[in-house]
Amino acid sequence: MFGCECFYWNRVPEFFHPEPEPFSLPSPLPEWPQGEGFGTGRISLGEIEVLKITKFKSVWSCNAIRGKTKGVTFYRPVGIPDGFFSLGHYCQPNDQPLRGYVLVAQDMASPKSEVGNNYDLLLDLPALRKPLSYTLIWSTDSHKNGCGYIWLPNPPVGYKAMGFVVTDEPNEPTLEEVRCVRADLTETCETCDMILDMGSNFSNHPFRVWNTRPCQKGMFGKGVCVGTFFCSTYLSSGDELNIACLKNLEESLHAMPNLNQIHALIKHYGPTVFFHPDEVYLPSSVSWFFKNGALLYQNKKPEVGEPIDSRGSNLPSSGENDGEFWIDLPDDDDGRNNLIYGNMESAELYVHVKPALGGTFTDIAMWIFCPFNGPSTVKVGLVSIAMSKIGQHVGDWEHYTLRLSNFTGELWSIYFSEHSGGRWVDASEVEYIEANKPIVYSSKSGHASFPHPGTYLQGSSKLGVGIRNDVARSKFFVDSSTRYQIVAAEYLGDGVVTEPCWLQYMREWGPTIVYDSRSEMDKIISLLPVFVRFSVEVIFDLFPTELYGEEGPTGPKEKDNWEGDERD
Repeated sequence: MFGCECFYWNRVPEFFHPEPEPFSLPSPLPEWPQGEGFGTGRISLGEIEVLKITKFKSVWSCNAIRGKTKGVTFYRPVGIPDGFFSLGHYCQPNDQPLRGYVLVAQDMASPKSEVGNNYDLLLDLPALRKPLSYTLIWSTDSHKNGCGYIWLPNPPVGYKAMGFVVTDEPNEPTLEEVRCVRADLTETCETCDMILDMGSNFSNHPFRVWNTRPCQKGMFGKGVCVGTFFCSTYLSSGDELNIACLKNLEESLHAMPNLNQIHALIKHYGPTVFFHPDEVYLPSSVSWFFKNGALLYQNKKPEVGEPIDSRGSNLPSSGENDGEFWIDLPDDDDGRNNLIYGNMESAELYVHVKPALGGTFTDIAMWIFCPFNGPSTVKVGLVSIAMSKIGQHVGDWEHYTLRLSNFTGELWSIYFSEHSGGRWVDASEVEYIEANKPIVYSSKSGHASFPHPGTYLQGSSKLGVGIRNDVARSKFFVDSSTRYQIVAAEYLGDGVVTEPCWLQYMREWGPTIVYDSRSEMDKIISLLPVFVRFSVEVIFDLFPTELYGEEGPTGPKEKDNWEGDERD
C-alpha cells in the first residue's frame, strides 16, 4: 500500500504541530435586517437543502518533510443535525487557524426508502444515496495508532461522490459515514491551493492534497463548493476529478442579500483604504473628475475634446471597446494639475454586488477611481530608481472584493487586486481597524491593493527585480463603510439599483500610451554598479508588460471579473 513517513507527536516532540485554534472575527455578527434566505443558516439548492458545518473532530495529522514543513490535519464534521448527511471530510494546514467548512445535505423531496443498495426503479431516484463501498486511495505504511487511511466512496450508478473519508484504522468506513449525490444535481470541480505535497523524493508514490472549487465560476456559475478536499497519487492535466461539487438549481437565488441587507453588510464590513504617506495621485469621485475638466475625444476629430456631463450622460454607452473614444485631461497645465492629484473629499467606493459559488456566497466588489496613475519605481537588488514617465496613465480603476457567506453573513475572504492580477486572502489573515472592518492598503502611485504594510515586488522576487509597490498607513484614507455608492446588483432585478450613466461607457478612460522604455531603462542600467548591469539586461523581459506601454484603461464593467470570478 502507498505510504508516507509518519511522525508521532508523543515520540518526536520537535515535529509537533498543535492542532489549530478556530478563528472568529474580532466582533460578533449583528442581527441582519429581515429578508428571505440570507443569513438563515440553510440554503435550498432545489431538491436538496444544505447547511455549513464549521465544527470538526480531528482524525489524523501528518508531516510531509521532516522538520521542514507545516503539518496537515484531516477532520470529520461534527454536530450534524438530524436529517442531514455528511458529503466528505475536511483538510487544512496546521499553521493556520482552523478556518473552513463542509456542507451537509438533506433530501428535500418526500421520503423514499432504500433496501440495501437496490432502489425501486419505479420510484424517482432520491437526491442522496449511500455509497456502495469504499476504495482505499492511500495510507501510511504503519498500522500503528496515529497513521491515516484515505477512502473514496464508490457511488451507485447515476450518482457522484462529493469528497473523501479519512480514518485512523484500516477498517473500511461505514456506509452511513457519507452520502453521494445524484449526478444531475452536481457540477464538475477542479483543484486549487495545494494543501499537502509528498513528492516522489519521499515516497515511490507521490501523494498530493488540494482544495477544490467549481469549474464554472462567476456570477452566473451554478457550482457550489462543498468544502471537501481532493487527493491523488497522480493527476494529469485535463483529467476530470472523481469527485464533484453541488449545483444550485434555485433560479431565485433566495439566499442572496436584499438591498437593506447589502447596506448593513457594507456598514459592518466596509474596509478603510489607506493611501501611502507620500502619495500625490489621490482618488476622487467620477463626477468630480468630469465636472473639473475631463474631456471626451473621438477618432473623427481627435484634436477637439468634448466636456463631459457630471453624470456621464453624454458618454457613448454600451457596445464594446472599439478604440473610437477615449477620455483625457485638459490641454492646459492648470487644468491637468487640478485633475491628476485627485480630490479626497469627493472620493467614494463604487459597489457591485453579485452571486458567487452558486449563490452560497455574495461578492461585494468595491471599485475606487483615481484620475491619474503615477510613474513606477524600478527595483534592482538593493537599488530603487524612480521612473519619470514609465507606468503613468490617465484614469486608474482599482478594486478589492469582499466574499461573504450567505449562510451567516460572515466575512470569509477578501480579494486584493494587484494591477493585472491579485489574490484571495482569508479573513483570518487581514488587519482590522475597528470591529470587523478590514484595512486595505493602496500602493504608492499605482493604487494596487494589499493586506499589510510593506514593499511588494511585481516582477521577479527571486532575483529582486521588478516594480515596487509601497504601502503604509497615512492621513490619506477613505472609509468605504460610509463613503460608497451601490452601482450594480443585477440579481435584485430591474429598477432596484439604477446603474449610473458612466458605468455604461465601455471605452477607454485614458489615451493609449507607448513608452520608450528601452531607452529609459538603458539610461538606468548605465547608472547601476557594473556587477549588476549584465543581470538587468538579461532579465529585462521579466518586468510587467505595463512597463513598456499602456492602453487606455477601461472601466469596471469592461473587466473580466465583472461577470467572472477574480483571477488568482
